[in-house]
Amino acid sequence: METYSPIRPLVDNPRYEQQREQALSNLDIQTIDPPIRGVIAGFAKLPYCFTLQSCYGHFLYEGQSDDRNTEPLPASEGITTIEYRIAYIALCIQDSPPGRELFDYLSRIPAIDPDYVQWCSSDWFWDQQVNSYALQVEPDRFKAQDTATVDYREALHIQEVKTRFFRELVKLLQHRLR
Repeated sequence: METYSPIRPLVDNPRYEQQREQALSNLDIQTIDPPIRGVIAGFAKLPYCFTLQSCYGHFLYEGQSDDRNTEPLPASEGITTIEYRIAYIALCIQDSPPGRELFDYLSRIPAIDPDYVQWCSSDWFWDQQVNSYALQVEPDRFKAQDTATVDYREALHIQEVKTRFFRELVKLLQHRLR
């Protein structure tokens, strides 16, 4: 699945409330990667958005083939090539004053590292739900893909960016859920 396409403007969606209710009724927090369950639960409390999909991002390499593994990369013990599976959060945002404020805030998160964090639309999500956006952690050269093969050093950088990315989302939610 490709997650990246250029950002689209928010549009009116008269079915937003119904779609949000449906998405929240289908949300099973136990299926979310454990490190980001709190982030997804936090977004569920905001009435002007709801999540569509998410992934903490996973590293696969020789000796680690569990595609649900969320452990940090080990000290290099000869690891040279790593398959990185994209970290992202896809959400639908209501075209409302607080929704536009959230949109603006999220659009600044790529400043963490513009070569590794993208704020985008996704045709695949948008076709199912207007006002769908994704924030993703992926090397820019792979931004239209959901996996990337990188060397160990770059994987360490991605891991650090991913940590900062999710911390920024936690900070956002702490501020908005006061």
